[in-house]
Amino acid sequence: MKKHSVSGTSEKGGKSFISGVFVLSLSTFIVKFIGLAYKIPMMSLLGAEGMGYFNSAYEIYALLCVISTAGLPVALSMLVSAALERGRYQRVKKIYGTAMTVFLLLGVSGCLAMTLFSGEISEWIENPQAYASVVAIAPALIFVCISSAVRGYFQGFCRMMPTALSQLIEAVCKLFFGIIFAKWALDAGYGIPTAAAAAIIGLSLGTLLSALYLLVLKAIDDRKIKREKLSAELGEEKKERILGTLFKIAVPITLSSAVLSLTRITDMALIMKRLQDIGYTSAGANEVYGSYTTLAVPVFSLIPSLITPIALALVPQLSAAIERRADGAQSDVVGSALRITVLFSLPASMGISVYAPRILDLLFPNEAEAAAIAAPLLSLLGISIIFACLITTTNAILQSYRKTSKPIISMAAGALVKIAAAYILIGNEEIGIYGAPISTLLCNITITVINLYYINKYVPRTDGVFQTYMKPFAASCVMTVVSFAVYLAVSSLTENLTAAFIAALPAALLSYLVFALLFGAITKKDMLLLPRGEKLARFFGRLGIWKNEKNTLARKE
Repeated sequence: MKKHSVSGTSEKGGKSFISGVFVLSLSTFIVKFIGLAYKIPMMSLLGAEGMGYFNSAYEIYALLCVISTAGLPVALSMLVSAALERGRYQRVKKIYGTAMTVFLLLGVSGCLAMTLFSGEISEWIENPQAYASVVAIAPALIFVCISSAVRGYFQGFCRMMPTALSQLIEAVCKLFFGIIFAKWALDAGYGIPTAAAAAIIGLSLGTLLSALYLLVLKAIDDRKIKREKLSAELGEEKKERILGTLFKIAVPITLSSAVLSLTRITDMALIMKRLQDIGYTSAGANEVYGSYTTLAVPVFSLIPSLITPIALALVPQLSAAIERRADGAQSDVVGSALRITVLFSLPASMGISVYAPRILDLLFPNEAEAAAIAAPLLSLLGISIIFACLITTTNAILQSYRKTSKPIISMAAGALVKIAAAYILIGNEEIGIYGAPISTLLCNITITVINLYYINKYVPRTDGVFQTYMKPFAASCVMTVVSFAVYLAVSSLTENLTAAFIAALPAALLSYLVFALLFGAITKKDMLLLPRGEKLARFFGRLGIWKNEKNTLARKE
């Protein structure tokens, strides 16, 4: 009976985990698509130079945003889910109140720092005309901190819809207001640096509206919580103790995230400086950097951002399983997280590496010169996608087990590798800007290897290497061959490379699904966890896809 109970709990947790991943992945995909749509008109309005100012300010904002919000939402969701597992509703309320106070202090402090020292910050990153963009983005820190507190609260309840909808509100408003403000600035006769700052005001306004939505939703939710649940709990817990627990979890997570963000800032300054060292002018270096960060980096970042929902859904689910000491549930959640990460990221990594020029031609048809610069850089970045995705998931796993110091070690090692490689490679005239994506690859490999070592050491046994990595790799290789054959065939008939790429896309998706099923990379258990998974499992079962799986499971038991 006990075994049956654990199994049922594990299955329920797995279903909830996949549902959370599905909701957040869908919203994140839409948000990233909007983000790419935003880049296209902004690139036309501001050019590579203006996007260089925009992205320079955004990187500073992203660093301070990581310091303010990377660790606390994760810690908040962990503590809320653990308290709910024990039915301690009063503790949930205190955890949220304490966390919100800290978030507000961090947001206001970061906003003031960016505003007061905008000139010095712009000089430090070797882009002095970006100071207006730095000032324009500063208020967004306050609003993002508020949003992060409320998102962490809802994620602790394993409710991912508020996070998903708030992200959509932020993205849509950023697109709408950013384009309007940038166009207004240019029509009014202001220069490119001012127009870039005006575009960033749209981003800040989007974060404000997203925060307001979440606060209203939280207020409505508070009315639904029964007073009996809050008053029935005996005992009071001091806020100082909650604050100490929050920081004990959050600080190492923040440090590990800040290391990588600080590395990106350093990388930005290195690119600008080292390119000028090998003969580029300041404007020329900014143009190359703008093409790299506006075209190549967003496409590269799309897939890792789609994996982020796995981490967000993973933490509360795994924390609850750890709280009740259910090894089976822990293994299931960790195994599912790693397998889903590889299943999604590996074919994307191969596809983006192979089709980088066509992807940029399709997304940025009016930016042929910038796309030509960015395409080979994106091909190199594509190789890093699988490792970047695994970093997100493995960090979340280690953090859920409160092994929060381990990602700091791996991130620091990766940062050192990246800085050293970028300095050496970009300063080489024969390599130049290509040193940036190569250093990113070396950094991501370093972090992934160290994280997987720690997971193997601390986490209950999950699926083996063959199931998790090799089967998706085999399916991805077949997918690449099939899609490229279609691409060559269509291009030889039409001589239209974009049309050939569009034709190759469905061939890639279909062939990957078929061979992932045939090779056993997607199991019947995985299929059952998806929406309408029972019907899909019955359909593929009739085709004899999983005819040997029952015997394999029986041998394992």
